[in-house]
Amino acid sequence: MEKNLTTGSVFKTLISFSLPFLLSYFLQTLYGMADLFIVGQFNSVESTTAVSIGSQIMHMLTVMIVGLAMGSTVMIGRAVGARKQEEASTAIGNTVTLFMGLSVVVSMVLLLLVKPIVAVMSTPEEAVDGTRLYLTICFTGIPFITAYNIISSIFRGMGDSKSPMYFIAIACAANIVLDYLLICGMKLGPAGAALGTTLSQTISVLVSLGIILKQKSGLVLKKEHLRPRKNILGSLLKIGLPVAFQDGFIQISFIVVTVIANSRGLNDAAAVGIVEKLISFLFLVPSSMLSTVSALAAQNIGAGRDDRAKQTLRYAIMLSVSFGALSVLVMQLAAEPVIGLFSSDAEVIRLGGQYMRGYIWDCILAGIHFCFSGYFCACGLSLFSFLHNSVSIVCARIPLAYLASKYFADTLFPMGLATSAGSCVSVAICICVFLRMQRKERKHGKKQGMVHALRDHGEK
Repeated sequence: MEKNLTTGSVFKTLISFSLPFLLSYFLQTLYGMADLFIVGQFNSVESTTAVSIGSQIMHMLTVMIVGLAMGSTVMIGRAVGARKQEEASTAIGNTVTLFMGLSVVVSMVLLLLVKPIVAVMSTPEEAVDGTRLYLTICFTGIPFITAYNIISSIFRGMGDSKSPMYFIAIACAANIVLDYLLICGMKLGPAGAALGTTLSQTISVLVSLGIILKQKSGLVLKKEHLRPRKNILGSLLKIGLPVAFQDGFIQISFIVVTVIANSRGLNDAAAVGIVEKLISFLFLVPSSMLSTVSALAAQNIGAGRDDRAKQTLRYAIMLSVSFGALSVLVMQLAAEPVIGLFSSDAEVIRLGGQYMRGYIWDCILAGIHFCFSGYFCACGLSLFSFLHNSVSIVCARIPLAYLASKYFADTLFPMGLATSAGSCVSVAICICVFLRMQRKERKHGKKQGMVHALRDHGEK
């Protein structure tokens, strides 16, 4: 349902829009963990490994699809904010055309690359067959995974963050039921997990389409809106591609850091793995703020309310830093007990506490640059978001993690700080870019003021 985000209290609008977003991210994380948990309960280690590797690949693909869909959210949001209904409908139609065509091509290409992908992941021989089967089924379902994400991006661009939350809740519930039926009841193992994922996404898409048609949500699509428009597609890709590559690059960096930790031994690998899972939950707040800022700021920029867009950014940073500071305080005081919830091994708990105390500072820093990234995307400057993340990963996060692993063999604390150092670089770049944008706006404002003054003087 189309909702106006350009009036009323900015803070209240931010909270009401971000909470469904946060819950959606939580459900999506729970959705991704369900396969692994249920397979682990009823199948062998080989099956668990197959689903673990396969789900990691699918998570990377899903994150990149969501990043690409950011272009649609921003363009639709701008059009809605500017009250340009025809432009919004054209953006929606071209989003459907682009993503569904792209999803079919990607699905076919990935199906041909299943074996090389399994090999690149250094999959243990015992889990190769299960991983191949899991990926084959999931790659076949990519059009449905894509359909869910574009429907969600369209609704968010229209100012509705609640409907996507309901859609992912339906998919999550369906996935859990299907997993128990296919894995526990029918003993299908990794294939059952993959079928559960694909079928649950299909159910979610069908339900969401039914709701759209029944409620008359304001989506007015005609045949001409689906016809590809070069300028619309260009704008969608200009915003979405940098975000998609950025998110993919970030996932790759996490894999590289995991590989570095694995080389230190089993205890270090286990400690890093547990902390990464915990951090993924804590990062739900910064991630929801990124998407919230992009959607809210896009509508306000489209409506010519740049002041509200900046105010949204300020409030989002304030909330992210507050949450991050609370997380830092809790983990500095209670890192070991929290790690102990996931392992009874004393050495793993000790190493995990070290890694967490260094890593947790990233919860503050990432919250800041995530908010800036959302604002840059709303301004159509998503390339800056890609650049600052790429620079931080290449120049700080990965090399510092490697050096910390090499020169501090008895502690994981410096490795945790390496990730936070990468975010420091991102924050510095974001602040510099934002201040430069502010200076340009002030100069432009002065020029416009002089033009108006001269025009008034001439008329007199």
